[in-house]
Amino acid sequence: MMRPANTESAEYLDQPAEVNRFLDQIADVNELALDTEGASFHRFLDRIYLLQISTRERSAIIDPLPIGSPPKLGELLQSNNVEVVFHDADYDLRLLHQDYGWHVTKIFDTRVAAQLLGIKSFGLAALLEQYFDVKLDKKHQRADWSMRPLTPDMLEYAAQDTRYLLQLRDHMKSELQRRDRWHWAEEEFARLEGTRWEAEEEMEGFLRLKGARDLTRRELAVLREVANWRDTVAAQLDRATFRVMGNEVLLDLARRQPRSVSELGAIKGMPKGMLERAGHDIVAAIRRGMEAPEAELPKFPRGQRWNKDRDFDDRVGRLKAVRDAAATRLELDPGVLCSRERLENVARSGAKAINDLASVPDLRRWQIEEMGDGFLRALSATS
Repeated sequence: MMRPANTESAEYLDQPAEVNRFLDQIADVNELALDTEGASFHRFLDRIYLLQISTRERSAIIDPLPIGSPPKLGELLQSNNVEVVFHDADYDLRLLHQDYGWHVTKIFDTRVAAQLLGIKSFGLAALLEQYFDVKLDKKHQRADWSMRPLTPDMLEYAAQDTRYLLQLRDHMKSELQRRDRWHWAEEEFARLEGTRWEAEEEMEGFLRLKGARDLTRRELAVLREVANWRDTVAAQLDRATFRVMGNEVLLDLARRQPRSVSELGAIKGMPKGMLERAGHDIVAAIRRGMEAPEAELPKFPRGQRWNKDRDFDDRVGRLKAVRDAAATRLELDPGVLCSRERLENVARSGAKAINDLASVPDLRRWQIEEMGDGFLRALSATS
């Protein structure tokens, strides 16, 4: 069982002078652990409500609400001389880009490392228990980090997210090197450096609701209007959309299309308070959807169409067999080793040589190293 070097209580910093002093004191580090706390479970637009930082000797929790962006931290995170250790970096990186415009470099992600090592339980809580015999209290998993003041036990919970990461990184890097997988991790970490907050996808949000594809185009028009109403209210209240009204209620409104406030009351799950405050607005939104011109009824965009030859599915099947055999040999989850989407990219690539595989979208060099020859044999085989 590994023992962490840094067990000191985290400093809570919510004054610019305190933050600058701390960041000046750690300015010469060449590694630090970082985590962020958002509040997407509670707020309409997520943002960073806490920044947790650990070095080998110290931990701090920076509260950005009273101080705004801490520029000296941005300098550290974007320095090529400082390795930044995260657990499951993707969302943290998106928030750091959205809120502060930062692009973190030289990343180590303990979640990715755990997956590349074949660890099946790769959540932070499972890893902390496995390596440090530390059990996280789950009662703050859905905490509202936008609320102030924060309780001492919430701050302690937040501090746990970075306190052990540098020691966890040490162990995992050593194991990756021992198993000749460090270059795998380096390739994955380099790809994380480009992670940023992207604009909304082209497909409108209401079309992504589970169950939307079962609706008629007229029902989709109603769903669009009530979803837009919900988004407007959620934005005004700064409240997560599902806390205004659940997705199932929206879908039921689209299907049943109640024409009055009294009919709205018969919808299962309709929030009573919202019915009293905004019942007429909801009915009006439903009416707009019912009266929308035929030419303006929403429809699902056509997905990218590929010309599948008759042998396509067979090729994917042969590639999958290569992947699954390699996963067994390497003791990795098959999906971690190579996703179905990447297998399909290989299947349609027409690759005839190893160099051809290098241009397959999203296929990693380390995946080609482990499976390239097998992929080429699978592609050249006849049904």
